[in-house]
Amino acid sequence: MAEEQQKTGQSNGENIIPPEEVAKFLPETVEEGGWEKCWEDGITPWDQGRATPLVVHLVDSSSLPLGRALVPGCGGGHDVVAMASPERFVVGLDISESALAKAAETYGSSPKAKYFTFVKEDFFTWRPNELFDLIFDYVVFCAIEPEMRPAWAKSMYELLKPDGELITLMYPITDHDGGPPYKVAVSTYEDVLVPVGFKAVSIEENPYSIATRQREAWEVEEDHLIQEISLTLR
Repeated sequence: MAEEQQKTGQSNGENIIPPEEVAKFLPETVEEGGWEKCWEDGITPWDQGRATPLVVHLVDSSSLPLGRALVPGCGGGHDVVAMASPERFVVGLDISESALAKAAETYGSSPKAKYFTFVKEDFFTWRPNELFDLIFDYVVFCAIEPEMRPAWAKSMYELLKPDGELITLMYPITDHDGGPPYKVAVSTYEDVLVPVGFKAVSIEENPYSIATRQREAWEVEEDHLIQEISLTLR
């Protein structure tokens, strides 16, 4: 299996607080001390304590591009390690030193250690020497202020190779006000990704959604339109 099971002391993935409830208390914590404060205080309701089930499925079914992969907002690093392999080097990016310290502590002795790395940088300004074949985003889009979404799309475009793929889980698809997490919809992604050159490959309900979460997965590829019936199967 792709996933290395680790007990991190965070949510077990089955009791994650609904987004409308998180949006009531998380903004105050973020405003007071940023995401670093959240990790320092252990207020990380988005952390499943394990790799995202859809990521595990995509890895096990050999459905992910090989080469270089990026996971922005990687937090505890679960998805980074799940994706890592001799054929896929994964960079986990986060602005929180505490999050990356936790990731290093949890996975530093992993047998996959030479196939991934954790980097403390700002996703909106960081530009490495090499671009990526794959970017997976689950938490950044819904965590940022809505007015920052065009900058998110621009960064995705600039970090991805011309034939690269972006996979993002759309969450939370709710009607709650405020955030983070901020509510999303297919149109909110299309509004910022299409203008910079992305085209949808597939938009599907996620059959591997964990308990309490209903979301959709959207896979897009730059400059190419490929008809696919599912994100998880090619």
